[in-house]
Amino acid sequence: MPYTNQKLQDFNNSITNKRIAIIGLGISNIPLIDYFLKYNAILTVFDNRPKEKIDEEIINKLDNVNIKYFFGENSLKNLKNFDYIFRSPSCRPDLPEIVKEVENGAILTSEIEKVLELTPSTTIGITGSDGKTTTTTLIYNILKSNGYKCFLGGNIGIPLFTKISEMTPEDMVVLELSSFQLMDLKISPNIAVVTNISPNHLNVHKDYQEYIDSKKNIFLHQKENELLVINYDNDITKDFYKDAKGKVRYFSSIDNLDNGVIFDRTDKIVKICNDGIRKHFVRQKNMKLRGIHNCENIAAAISATLNYINEDKTRQTIENFSGVEHRLEYITDINNIKWYNDSIGTSPTRTIAGLNAFDEKIVLIAGGYDKHLDYSPIAEPIIKNVSKLILMGQTADKIETAVIEELKKENKNIPIYKCKTLEETVIRAKEVTVEGEVVLFSPASASFDLFKNFEERGKKFKELVIKESK
Repeated sequence: MPYTNQKLQDFNNSITNKRIAIIGLGISNIPLIDYFLKYNAILTVFDNRPKEKIDEEIINKLDNVNIKYFFGENSLKNLKNFDYIFRSPSCRPDLPEIVKEVENGAILTSEIEKVLELTPSTTIGITGSDGKTTTTTLIYNILKSNGYKCFLGGNIGIPLFTKISEMTPEDMVVLELSSFQLMDLKISPNIAVVTNISPNHLNVHKDYQEYIDSKKNIFLHQKENELLVINYDNDITKDFYKDAKGKVRYFSSIDNLDNGVIFDRTDKIVKICNDGIRKHFVRQKNMKLRGIHNCENIAAAISATLNYINEDKTRQTIENFSGVEHRLEYITDINNIKWYNDSIGTSPTRTIAGLNAFDEKIVLIAGGYDKHLDYSPIAEPIIKNVSKLILMGQTADKIETAVIEELKKENKNIPIYKCKTLEETVIRAKEVTVEGEVVLFSPASASFDLFKNFEERGKKFKELVIKESK
């Protein structure tokens, strides 16, 4: 007998003829429009961008189905008399107009929250400052190789709300979740993974504590039979067990845990630990991924899936996994010099992980949009691993200042070059790199000063490198 999702049916009935506000015409919200129209919902769309910045195809779509819309900075002044508000991750839930409308009875929610609430499948959510996309993709691949029907969503994959009707209790939903998606979440995934936490997105969050509190929402609403996977090596995540409602499983690359999953840096093996007995699972030399941080991501992925996997199939999947685009992605070899794209390096901690992944000396290309982060922690790893530093963007001066101060302390010197464009950085890197070194593009900064996102930035870097290789 086919599975019937009664929760979804009840929700569909609840939105019939209801007034629904969709805030933000992002990737996650656009599929909601067609879905809600099927149930005769009365839709209004809001976006803080001016109309000329909205894709013309989307405007035409809204016009063709007679959906009212308000664009621009003051668009939310028209947010009145709604039954539901679906916010995009880029929209803070505490905006005065939203708070007032919720006080008047509107239900504030999001695409992600409804997926977690309405799916019958087992849900696995992954968050963290670094490593969440690699960990999410690994978990998805591991489960697929073990025979599960999987749905991949959140920050990656596709918006899953319109796929809920295809999901069954035997399936798996794997979600990469950002702090913005988690801010007001009132339901947690069955399995929650926190890879690590370090300062990030402080240009959007009020302060670091709000950022941490947003991340904690991934597990605060769990039940006692559900699982939280956390990094034992991170000072902040290590203490999350105090607020956990369910079971806790640690992973580590520093501590020899009695229980959990570890990467042993001595013999370079990922091991599963039970009551002090450590079973060898996969050797680093057999993996395609580089860097200790990726061994930590693998340990996190194993921790999350341990109750669902065949070890041989999982080991094979891990060994064959070559990584995710823009994450220490090998591009090409030019004159015996390897070039790597790590455009995902949008914060100092991400770039530090990239720097520590290589044994070779590095020519580092860094700099970009300023998210008001502290760049002093990156100075020592740069001096230790980098032979030449090439900087661009808003954060170039911040990174340069931090490095120069550290160089003075250590009485050392490395050449530092400033460039105005990404193309200039590639040309300069080709000029100054010598055989035996690698070129690493890891900006330690966001991309918004020159590019739409880190993906666009990474693609452009790869294009420029390939052009120089010909």
